[in-house]
Amino acid sequence: MIKNEIDICVPESIIRDWQEIADILSQVLDVPAALIMRLSDPDIKVFVSSKSERNPYHPGDKEHFSGSGLYCETVIKSGGKLLVPNALTDEKWKNNPDVKLNMISYLGFPIMLPGKKPFGTICVLDNKANQYSPTAESIILKFRSIIESNLELIYMNQALGDKNRQLSDYLMEIQALRGIVPICSSCKSIRDGQGNWHPIENYFIKQPQADFTHGICPECMKKLYPEHNKNS
Repeated sequence: MIKNEIDICVPESIIRDWQEIADILSQVLDVPAALIMRLSDPDIKVFVSSKSERNPYHPGDKEHFSGSGLYCETVIKSGGKLLVPNALTDEKWKNNPDVKLNMISYLGFPIMLPGKKPFGTICVLDNKANQYSPTAESIILKFRSIIESNLELIYMNQALGDKNRQLSDYLMEIQALRGIVPICSSCKSIRDGQGNWHPIENYFIKQPQADFTHGICPECMKKLYPEHNKNS
């Protein structure tokens, strides 16, 4: 099964831009429906739909992707353009689900994420036979390029954000480890980075944020464990 393995969160501002794209396509090409479809495993759903009067599709409409028989399934699986001028005269397409909505002609292209993972499709559908001109194809491809550029930036920003969070967590761990200070269990003297021991009050003045781990300073070792000094 083909699926989108990259979790992309499309900002509302970008969705509004894509809505304008769908509306322009519907108006300029004089078709009832212009759609941006999105894979959402295991389904494919209408992500953006033109706000045209004769459009039977609504954002959020979805179908099970694999084996759906939808035009868009073929586009995504083939990774290329699909043109169906008239499904009613085409044995392969005359029974596809969109025909039930009287959408008998289709032109669509895949939308890809970075790494060539499929995001979905950009497509137009008509309730009458339509060959779609080369100009129509060029317009759709130009808008697809804009959408894929948007997705690339979104992906890079999200990936960078994840790496920044990982780096921040790593630095916090290092700072925490560096902040663990050896303190004598007996007299509470503090050992600095050079191995010298100081009264605890002096260290607090210089390092108020430090955490402590217990040890025993040399002087207390002599007092508490004289046999250790004899052995050493």
